[in-house]
Amino acid sequence: MSKFGVVVMGPAGAGKTTFCSALIQHLRLNKRSCFYVNLDPAAEEFSYAPDLDIKELISLEDAMEEMGLGPNGGLIYCFEFLLDNLDFLTEAIDPLTDEYLIIIDMPGQIELYTHIPIVPTLIKHLTRGGALNVNLCAAYLLESTFVIDRAKFFAGTLSAMSAMIMLELPHVNVLSKMDLVKDLVSRKELKRFTDPDNSLLDDDPTDSKAALLSSQNKSADPSSADSLMAGGSFKRLNKAVAQLIDDFSMVSFLHLDVQNEDSVGAILSYIDDAIQFHEAQEPREPNDEIEYDYQDAEMG
Repeated sequence: MSKFGVVVMGPAGAGKTTFCSALIQHLRLNKRSCFYVNLDPAAEEFSYAPDLDIKELISLEDAMEEMGLGPNGGLIYCFEFLLDNLDFLTEAIDPLTDEYLIIIDMPGQIELYTHIPIVPTLIKHLTRGGALNVNLCAAYLLESTFVIDRAKFFAGTLSAMSAMIMLELPHVNVLSKMDLVKDLVSRKELKRFTDPDNSLLDDDPTDSKAALLSSQNKSADPSSADSLMAGGSFKRLNKAVAQLIDDFSMVSFLHLDVQNEDSVGAILSYIDDAIQFHEAQEPREPNDEIEYDYQDAEMG
């Protein structure tokens, strides 16, 4: 019997747990069953209590104290311990029917998805190639405030692409916390970040500011942080990263405002489509004009 689930991941502070809570609330309002799994051994506060919590098996605090590890090393140890005790997941998830959406809330250390094979090994256990036969997709959240710093945005986009390649899952990439940028960036400008390409760096408003700063401080130390960030090497690196993302054409983003029920529902429809929860379903297009009315005229 098939099962259905979504792995919610992304950098620290991207709003993963908040999105999980909004998703659970939306599912309950629509009379759908869900099973909430917390795999962040450091998480403590939840709007909805997890149905399964990794801290019942091991906590980050215990791992750090007993093994003498720092936060990152402790987190990796927790996941290695989980891989040695996969029955903890299997016994809880195996009885679930196909009526449930399994929501897996992951920690924010992106090296787990992009650098080391721990999470890919876990994914193989959960999916059809493993013991649990879960139709799984990944929801990768990136904070929308990254669009203000385009170099930072492309770094986040590169991490999303790396996770897509490492995990080999259908991905729904999401710009979260849209309410934080509605007064800073116009709707027209935000749409350019939906399908990122390197032209975003060609008209980066921070470039002219950096060039002006550089010309005004010709006597500044070339090894200083300001000089390096305004220098040609940093710009060439950003262009190379942006070109790599453009060449692969793998990453596009949906917009999420967790305070908007229609926005959460639109993201869920893409998740359902990716995992084939409803075989005949077509994903809902997020209605940007209604959901994100940023009143461009007032901003221009």
